[in-house]
Amino acid sequence: MFRKVKRRTDGRKNFDDSFDDSIRPSASDSRIHKGKGLNYDLSVYPNRISFYQFPPFEEVTLEEFETWAIDRLKILLEIESCLSRGKNMRETESIIKPMLNKLLPLNPPSRESTSLYMERKKDHYSHFILRLAFCRSQELRARFIKSEAFLFKIRFNELSTSEQNEFVKTIDLPWDPISLEEKTEFEQQLLSTSYSSIKNILMSTIEYQRTKKLSEEEIKNYFIKEQFFKIPFEYVPELVSRRTSFLHKGFAYIPKFSQLTLISNEFSNKLEQELVSTMKALPTLDEDDRLLPVLNNLSQGYISNEYKDFANGDMDGSGASKDAINAENVLAPSNIKHMPLCASNLIDGLTAEHHLKYTARQQLSLFLKGIGLSADEALKFWQNQFTTGGSGTISVEKFNKEYRYNFRHNYGLEGGRINYKPWDCRNILSKPKPSKNEYHGCPYRDFHREKLSSRLMKLGLSDDRDLTDILDHSDKGDYQIACTKVFEVLHKKQMEVAIENRNTSIDQSTIVHPNQYYDRSKAFDKLLVKAE
Repeated sequence: MFRKVKRRTDGRKNFDDSFDDSIRPSASDSRIHKGKGLNYDLSVYPNRISFYQFPPFEEVTLEEFETWAIDRLKILLEIESCLSRGKNMRETESIIKPMLNKLLPLNPPSRESTSLYMERKKDHYSHFILRLAFCRSQELRARFIKSEAFLFKIRFNELSTSEQNEFVKTIDLPWDPISLEEKTEFEQQLLSTSYSSIKNILMSTIEYQRTKKLSEEEIKNYFIKEQFFKIPFEYVPELVSRRTSFLHKGFAYIPKFSQLTLISNEFSNKLEQELVSTMKALPTLDEDDRLLPVLNNLSQGYISNEYKDFANGDMDGSGASKDAINAENVLAPSNIKHMPLCASNLIDGLTAEHHLKYTARQQLSLFLKGIGLSADEALKFWQNQFTTGGSGTISVEKFNKEYRYNFRHNYGLEGGRINYKPWDCRNILSKPKPSKNEYHGCPYRDFHREKLSSRLMKLGLSDDRDLTDILDHSDKGDYQIACTKVFEVLHKKQMEVAIENRNTSIDQSTIVHPNQYYDRSKAFDKLLVKAE
């Protein structure tokens, strides 16, 4: 990844031969060549999770360098979005786990070693690649540590009890499980210090959300099943200060669910130290000029979790695979209510002006194509909007001469016959901000605070806390998080139905595409109708 200044090695090697061997894995831990094949020794990665204590030593291709880092960054950005939207641990896990299974799996040791080795290698290398990107400022380091620590918690919870115990032994902390006799002896003190935490855990369960009932017996049963550890009290000053641990002869007695918090704190502290060390080392290293643009884009979050549902629907202009959207009903309230603010703003501009400038036409035309408006129906719709109504209308002849080709071109029926996709949020945000009498763009970026607040209230947002939260996200540049938050507020009832029915197929990830907002809204409505 790097070469020492004035020590350029042949073949653009990652490290020269003089690199300190004291931190290199032993020969038994390396990948061993055996004949024409490769024998992947899992002793390099003995556990599914780690504190990433040794750096990568094998070569990777430039494509692996970029794609591995992007896959991991997608997960970290989604975690950051979930935390910003106030999701709890359980809700965040339900969103992140499908992404992990797809982008960065770490399966238990039940498969053949080659697949497990490559999974763990990707996890290891992607972490260190993002260290290079996120070590460069205090703000970036803080973001990276927070998301990585949360990812660590999710993965720790996925481990079996034996795997968790084995991993705890590797991190060199003086944990000591207490015996059943000790637990019985100090039962009253342990229950007293852990009571509130156990109650909060049980109140976050699906069962409690459904019944809103919690008995003392349930709390006692949870306590009986919970394992407790003791550790020197100086390791847990925050628990001591909050009086959530029992102290006896210099040891703090803590439940296993608090153990994860302490381990993740240790993980965060070590990661912070390593990031600072990496930052200090950067000036002495000669970065490969092919990697600089990649690292800069990674640190600025220039990636997005693609939304591809429309790719399986109407991309040939037939409109057959979507609900019956046509020129007459596209502006019906039953369709408008599912549209995101950017699309409804374009619709407002079109119906008011009976015309849209080029960028706005492209944005709305491709959005309508994505929701199922066929090429023929699109021509009817745009001709009707441009030629009938107010003072801005034009003649049918002018429409056919100046605009018909443009709309047919968007459907791949003219010119190079390219089947254009609807714009995602990243594409929309890459366009210049709209000037006067222009309606394209993202309202969360382009509207001033008062105008955005007014539009959100018209959508039905009435809670001052929700409004303030959304406006603050917009001010900070978290436009997709703000849009997702609006969706969650407007579809709160539908989401509650999904939780009650334990419907795990409902997508709750960050909205990255206007058509994703529309399709998810329609899916939630169908869920609500089915429940009723």
